Amino acid sequence: MFRVSFLRLAVFALAVWIAGLPAVRGQDVLNGIAAVVNDQVITFSQVRELVGAKEQAVRQQLQGEVLVEKIKEIRLQAINDLIDRQLILQEFKKNNFQIPPYFLDERVTTIVREEFGGDRQAFVRTIEAQGYTIERFKEMEKEKIIVQEMTRSVVKPSTSVPESKIVAYYKEHVEEFSTDEEVKLRMIAIRKSGTSDTRRKMIEEIRQKITDGAEFGDLARMYSDHSTQEASGDWGWIDRKKLNESLTAAAFALKPGQVSEVIELGDTYYLLLVEARKARTVKPLKELRDEIEKRLLQQERQKLRQDWLLKLRKKAYVKMF
Repeated sequence: MFRVSFLRLAVFALAVWIAGLPAVRGQDVLNGIAAVVNDQVITFSQVRELVGAKEQAVRQQLQGEVLVEKIKEIRLQAINDLIDRQLILQEFKKNNFQIPPYFLDERVTTIVREEFGGDRQAFVRTIEAQGYTIERFKEMEKEKIIVQEMTRSVVKPSTSVPESKIVAYYKEHVEEFSTDEEVKLRMIAIRKSGTSDTRRKMIEEIRQKITDGAEFGDLARMYSDHSTQEASGDWGWIDRKKLNESLTAAAFALKPGQVSEVIELGDTYYLLLVEARKARTVKPLKELRDEIEKRLLQQERQKLRQDWLLKLRKKAYVKMF
């Protein structure tokens, strides 16, 4: 009966905590069990230790339901990461592998030398400020080493990728390796305040002045109602996704140095000037071969790791409360 009640409390606490809401009984509930991996317990405090910095960052960027959902996602991912780590640590122990104590001492010495300029007292003050003792820090480093070395020994991807796979990946992701066609654009926008006939006549006169040799930028600075007025109507380089469909079609129909006809759109009249164009480009495969091979090897490495962890989970008793 007691065990059933305890499990119900654990389930409730996890649901409340993952949702990012305040727990009913404060730290007594929050320090409960998040998961069990065989005979090892993962606590909420371990999860908080892992997600603290991430949660602090998202709380500064998001709010409301979006924040709650993001925190839920972060905490669930952390619990699964801790389960995976515990599975690896147990596999290490099961195989009777050992890490000599002197190896950890050397690791600490290296950290003190490289990150603290050899100042051991500064190192101690830093980890104590983070809530760790030397022994706890060594234990954490030991676990990192175990996870890294166990993963490295089991996850062994190919050393190279067949050319056919590289070519297929390139063709499948060619848009990613492309730059869109662009034009260098200036714009004058005149709103239809007052009588529209008067404003229409005004922008037609502006266009005529440009045709007769006046500088587009000077007239944009004098007359445009757009936010780019102070920049002489300069939009810089734009692709086909920058403007709405009508303005995009007009801009990309122009040749360099050409001014558009008056464009009426909603409550505004527009004039466009294309100063230059850039054609769409695609990086050749020869420039991308090494990068693509690295991506494919990384994908293979991730799949092998996931498959290995899935096998470990199938052999283990794993329960998330």
